[in-house]
Amino acid sequence: MKIAQRLAELMKVKGWSEGELSRRSTVPQPTINRILSGESDSPRRATITRLARGLGVTPEWLLFGGDASTNVGPTLQPYREERKYPLISWIAAGGWAESSDNFHPGDAEEYLESNENAGRKGYWLEVKGRSMVLPTEGFSFSPGMRILVQPEGFDVISGKLYIAKMVETGETTFKRYVRDAGVEYLEPLNPSFETLRMTDKVEIIGRVIDAKLPKSVF
Repeated sequence: MKIAQRLAELMKVKGWSEGELSRRSTVPQPTINRILSGESDSPRRATITRLARGLGVTPEWLLFGGDASTNVGPTLQPYREERKYPLISWIAAGGWAESSDNFHPGDAEEYLESNENAGRKGYWLEVKGRSMVLPTEGFSFSPGMRILVQPEGFDVISGKLYIAKMVETGETTFKRYVRDAGVEYLEPLNPSFETLRMTDKVEIIGRVIDAKLPKSVF
């Protein structure tokens, strides 16, 4: 069985379209189409790695299948029903978790679906600026991408992505949380932008648990 057949088999099991796999893996949909059609029968290793991460399998399984000497097979995630969450403004995000209700007229321009559980007050934000865009190949967040935020009941883990609020100004920002030698930072993925050291004037208000490209991309 070739890579294209294993990829198609797993997409069928999960019920994913090319666009859905592209959203979850960040591999462009035309690239996925070329692999499935057989036009690209030797994808780059970086592409295989991103596809495997999005599908929840190892790169070796996509490359060699379950009968290979690596003795690995697909690890399928249990089905989770999609939920809809509002797309709100960055200004509204600053006080969203403290609100007595998770919807106020005018806050949400649209609702977007996700298989992830962001809780009763979960919401989407649209990425602004290029501070979370990697200068090299890899998963990053370009302007216009949507990110799903879990504002309650989340753990703060070094290396994970969060939304933080500046207590004095109410300004919100999207960064990766890092704890190193007892010191806490909020750092951008793009090294051209400044890393922020955590103080009592910075409050983490949500964890980013999903991301998708805007529909206009496809």
